[in-house]
Amino acid sequence: MGVTKTTHFTDKQNAIATLAKALGHPARVAIVEYLLKVDACICGDIVNELPLAQPTVSQHLKELKNAGLIQGEVEGNTICYCLNEKAFAEIQAFFTNISGSLELKKNNCC
Repeated sequence: MGVTKTTHFTDKQNAIATLAKALGHPARVAIVEYLLKVDACICGDIVNELPLAQPTVSQHLKELKNAGLIQGEVEGNTICYCLNEKAFAEIQAFFTNISGSLELKKNNCC
């Protein structure tokens, strides 16, 4: 989505699209699942958990952080990552709204 096209949509629509786009790669989903599983801020362990090179993992972490799905805190020479609960609450609210609307409609479509 080009920068000029995003101006035609609401801030909320753009925010949800950014979050969804960041989750649009299986490596990023795996990173989120790992951070959820360990339930702590993680520094170097993420690279050991994925079948990807360190620079590739770093790029995926950067995408997740730029979207606001994870937070990073500098500790010495490393950055420790954890999930941003507020961003996931926004995603949950979006899908809960869709699910509730579909339930009300009872799929009276096609």
